[in-house]
Amino acid sequence: MKDKVVIVTGASSGIGLACAKAFINLNAKVVLAARSIDKLEAIANELDCSGKNCLAVKTDVTREEDCKLLIQKTIDKFQKLDILINNAGISMRALLVDVETSVLKKVMDVNFWGTVYCTKYALAYLQQSKGTVVGISSIAGFHGLPGRSAYSASKFAMHGFLESVRIENLKKGVHIMVLAASFTNTNIRKYALDENGNQQGETPRKEEKLTSPEEVARNLIRSIRKKKRTRIMSIEGQLMVLFQRFVPLLTDLVIYKKFASEPNSPLK
Repeated sequence: MKDKVVIVTGASSGIGLACAKAFINLNAKVVLAARSIDKLEAIANELDCSGKNCLAVKTDVTREEDCKLLIQKTIDKFQKLDILINNAGISMRALLVDVETSVLKKVMDVNFWGTVYCTKYALAYLQQSKGTVVGISSIAGFHGLPGRSAYSASKFAMHGFLESVRIENLKKGVHIMVLAASFTNTNIRKYALDENGNQQGETPRKEEKLTSPEEVARNLIRSIRKKKRTRIMSIEGQLMVLFQRFVPLLTDLVIYKKFASEPNSPLK
């Protein structure tokens, strides 16, 4: 990874921050993208990489112009792009019958359209470098999860989009990968939107027992090196993908029971 130029969206916390740190430790040049420029600049200073090996770019991935500018600033600074990590994302927790449609749209705008915009403007440079596009996903992109209809839809859409881009670039040498992280100890559940679009404010899971963002980052880098198409991190997720092919109703029932048992589950 030495001297590779890497863009990480959603780099101000969680998986994105862990990935940025991991790439910096491998002597890559990292572009940190997120909405809070103050957080990004503080992170760059903390990593002692500002200026030479880091670039912080204020980016709202729901804005096409922001994504276009992110790519352009990367090229202006480093003259190339090797890896794009589409990590920025938000979740939601509400039943479809209750949720405002604006919540569904917001989740799609961040998770799906953010990936589309960044990949669209990065692709020509990644073709030149025979680089990598990564979509950070979850098991929700393989099987719909109750109370997370927009989140699942956004990840399914991301998968279809990236698969199409992969096939379009079979002769171009561009590596496309989907990484389905296991449940990870981040703020995504605290910031998940409720039926009215307000942040949930608390997590229904025991975060300390979940996978660390650093472990996700290690898996991501190993998978990039091995040119993986898809990496499902958890055994539970791998089994779910397998079982849904052969016993789909049973899989649905297991998922329902699991999510209905969460504290304050909307399924109750």
